[in-house]
Amino acid sequence: MATWGNYMMQDAMSSIMEQMSFFHDHTIMILIMITVMVAYIMTSSMINKLINRNLMEGQNIELIWTILPAITLMFIALPSLRLLYLTDEIYNPDMTFKVIGHQWYWSYEYSDFKSIEFDSYMKPSKEMNSSEFRLLDVDNRVILPMNSQIRVLITAADVLHSWAIPSLGVKIDAIPGRLNQGAININRPGLMFGQCSEICGANHSFMPIVVESISMNNFIKWINES
Repeated sequence: MATWGNYMMQDAMSSIMEQMSFFHDHTIMILIMITVMVAYIMTSSMINKLINRNLMEGQNIELIWTILPAITLMFIALPSLRLLYLTDEIYNPDMTFKVIGHQWYWSYEYSDFKSIEFDSYMKPSKEMNSSEFRLLDVDNRVILPMNSQIRVLITAADVLHSWAIPSLGVKIDAIPGRLNQGAININRPGLMFGQCSEICGANHSFMPIVVESISMNNFIKWINES
């Protein structure tokens, strides 16, 4: 039985998402250290009866509590900027496919091959079998090869949409009249689930995305059979 909790907790399927997970853990550890230190200082201040009513300034302590937060922010900012630029870089893509957002479904184009095009709608519950996921599965999945640098071009035909797949670390806005791009490199076979993450109308929550990762040989076979 599929649950939204399982959907949100999919394992990372790309190196970018793995880096995002590492950065999350890195930041959480820093926040825990800050919380423990502040809690200790507050507790000791309430318990300690040593006071100095004549203390008007303390330049050394003021210097310390100005420099330490700046250093802490650097430990967060530098990995964050590195990750930000990694998500934007596209290194010699092996293939390109295009995503077009509609109210309320997705269209896909594989223009590098023989102009393979199809629409992808959410699968109705009455047409699903026991192995499929309610509100997450679609009638036509996006088929992509693993271990390949893939460029995705994204736009919209009507209103704002957002093509988001958490397990790939991808969330790109689909804007009418504008072409956005992103990079995908899937490191193992499997199914990845996503959804439109921009409020695009009444059926916004019924625009699921399913990406299926397969080997290059199977991908070439699928292209030839399509």
